[in-house]
Amino acid sequence: MKSSALHVALAFLGVLATLYCSGAARKESEPAPPSGQGSSTSIIWAELLQKTPFPHTAPLPPEVNTLLDGTFTKFDPKKTPPVPCRRCPDYAPEGGIWRLNLDNGIFRIFHELTGWRSIGSFVVDGNRVQLFNDPCCMEVTGSYTWTLKEGRLKLYVIQDECAIGLRAKNLTKLPWMSCQAP
Repeated sequence: MKSSALHVALAFLGVLATLYCSGAARKESEPAPPSGQGSSTSIIWAELLQKTPFPHTAPLPPEVNTLLDGTFTKFDPKKTPPVPCRRCPDYAPEGGIWRLNLDNGIFRIFHELTGWRSIGSFVVDGNRVQLFNDPCCMEVTGSYTWTLKEGRLKLYVIQDECAIGLRAKNLTKLPWMSCQAP
């Protein structure tokens, strides 16, 4: 009984990811949707995709394709609304839809509900990935192992103290569903 509920929940998350990815995969030349929250989040995401990280403590990696390149999304079912704050902690694992884009050594992450986002560099070496040049934690390099199976990216933290450990908690809490067709 427990595994069938898990399968239903995973199928639901897959449907949500597919629906959401259709917006995440919008080409830059397409017009933004009509005004409202959907359009503002689309604009924020489109602008983030145009940005390049700053080499805070390490040179930018070469712009080469990696095994992780793609756009991924996850839905965190946390029902508690974000606490209103003037300076919320970075990478707070809030509920709702998250997007993660990995592209030729640049990572971009975005939370739709709050509009929070960040950008940085990454390098892949076998089944390990390192995140760095993140303006939220400029002097921290996060190390992870990863698996990518059937369109599901799962990250496992080795070491990452960024944002008092919140980046690691956020990135590893749930699998990321690929927005690319299988």
